[in-house]
Amino acid sequence: MENNGKTPEVRQELQPKIKVSKTTVKSVIVWAAILVVFIFITNPALIPFLPQETKEAIRETWNKFFGDIDAITGTLSINVATVFQVIAVIIVTALFITLVNFILDRIKPKKAKTRSVITLLRSAVKYLGALVGFFWCLSAIGVNVSTIFASVGIVALIIGFGAQSMVEDLVTGIFLVFEDQFNVGDIIEINGFRGTVMSIGIRTTCIKDIGNNVKIINNSDLRNILNRSTSNSYAVTTVSISYSQDIEKAEAVIADLLPAIRAKYPEVFVADPIYSGVQELGSSGVLLKFVALVDEKDIFSAPRLLNREIKLCFDKNGIEIPFTQVVIHEAKD
Repeated sequence: MENNGKTPEVRQELQPKIKVSKTTVKSVIVWAAILVVFIFITNPALIPFLPQETKEAIRETWNKFFGDIDAITGTLSINVATVFQVIAVIIVTALFITLVNFILDRIKPKKAKTRSVITLLRSAVKYLGALVGFFWCLSAIGVNVSTIFASVGIVALIIGFGAQSMVEDLVTGIFLVFEDQFNVGDIIEINGFRGTVMSIGIRTTCIKDIGNNVKIINNSDLRNILNRSTSNSYAVTTVSISYSQDIEKAEAVIADLLPAIRAKYPEVFVADPIYSGVQELGSSGVLLKFVALVDEKDIFSAPRLLNREIKLCFDKNGIEIPFTQVVIHEAKD
């Protein structure tokens, strides 16, 4: 395939493919086990092979610490009908989340902030759907959900302390989007890690570097961020010419070359590259400095293109680029 003399560029996917991993299956099993344990602990009468005296002791202990458990689970009903109802609730919840994600995927936003809002909504729908589905399932099997919120007492306090970091992540994620600190598609640097923002979720933000390594950071840990996409960047390179070359001739050739480089790569260079002059009188040649205004995503490819085009141009015009040479003097007796 013809590339008009341009070096090929490697394009990265903006969104990673979503796969159902073993971790996801494990999470489903764990949450199902937690639900079963919760049902049995809050309603000891359902525990098989347990003496009635032990069941009563468990009930009295729970009532002592957490209030009237009988008021919460007195109407608990588990049978074939309620099992099917719970399954239906799970299917409806999963369908709702899938449908919302399908609609969000069909939206093709042009603005970075809109993309950020969409990723935030996708994350929020996932968590909200799971939470609503959980309490809906409890209601389906006869648990008085309203009484739970009124009588959990110490449990609510414990969960409140445990969820403190999660609430901080949630609040920080919302502020990140609506304060325009950075958006999906921006290139940021945090704690030495530089990459493109892939998604901003309720709890975490995903950043992918040039090597396709994805770093997941809790929103509350996003501090001292350097957003490199807020303005254009400068790509810098240096090229040496031999001391035997005429600098004025080289500068005349460079003056004609730089506008041609931008015309050849308009998608990379925002403006004509600039010749800054003699950077250094090196040990083996005269070091010339070049600066180009580019988008941050091209900060690494631009110097490579400049070096290539300058080398080709110097070869055509007989301008020598020096290389290390060793001169040996033989001593005479």
